[in-house]
Amino acid sequence: MTGSAAVLVAGVDGSVGALTAVRWAARVARQRGLGLRLVHALPELPPPYPRGDPTFDEVKAAVTGRGERMLAEARDAAAEAEPGTAVTTSLRSERPADALVSEARGAAMLVLGTPGLSRLGRVLLGSVSVALAAHAPCPVTLVRPHAGDDEPPTEGPVVLGVDGTPAGDEAIAAAFEEASWRGARLIAVHCRHEPFLSAVFEENRWTLDGQAAEERERELLAQRLAGWQEKHPDVVVDCVVPAGRPAEGLLDFADRAQLLVVGSRGRGGFRGLALGSTSQSLMSYALCPVLVARPRAK
Repeated sequence: MTGSAAVLVAGVDGSVGALTAVRWAARVARQRGLGLRLVHALPELPPPYPRGDPTFDEVKAAVTGRGERMLAEARDAAAEAEPGTAVTTSLRSERPADALVSEARGAAMLVLGTPGLSRLGRVLLGSVSVALAAHAPCPVTLVRPHAGDDEPPTEGPVVLGVDGTPAGDEAIAAAFEEASWRGARLIAVHCRHEPFLSAVFEENRWTLDGQAAEERERELLAQRLAGWQEKHPDVVVDCVVPAGRPAEGLLDFADRAQLLVVGSRGRGGFRGLALGSTSQSLMSYALCPVLVARPRAK
């Protein structure tokens, strides 16, 4: 979390997942000397009701009161998790995505809760979470209750997915910074998945030297990380280049991690959402918090 940003922003919607994320954000804020701002967006109300129903103003007051109670509950959760954290609240009358984007401008990080994994291991992320991960003006971390525990893991390595794109540069920077803050080992993962080339080699009866390909990829990965290792000499880095699909390879490492860091290729506004399938899979299935690194808004 680089720059002069002084606060973390956490979305609040009254869910168990959101409260888990608030507690996680409070710990991170306290450890790094940052404030925590809790944000709840009021739902859009329909036009005034017909005679005989509660008046529009009464409904609006009830909705506002409910939002205030959610924020108060989240503030209490933050205070219980990390006493002494400087917490402020914001109740906004606009769409959740718009409210959180506005609040996240200049923030160190935007933290969102997600549902816990179901018995089938699947969770359907809401459109707001996906949109914010693709387009928020700061890094976005998605936090869910850890399997079998009340809170996400606090031990283990930081895992970094490296894919060779400009968005990956943001992820590398964020991963080194997170590993340094946490005193954690960093595992940099670049998955070798080239189904097209494999098919070409097979059709022409060529032999692909897997060991040589792995060594070459490992050298390229180490070169790409070298500058960041110089900036963070305290971080111990393991470079791994497994064969297979990126999402599957990263999830294997994420099962034993305290944080997974990936880049976002999202471009344009919310209506032009473009978040890669790998990032969405990781956000949906990873057991640890997932930080989606974003280029900072100018």
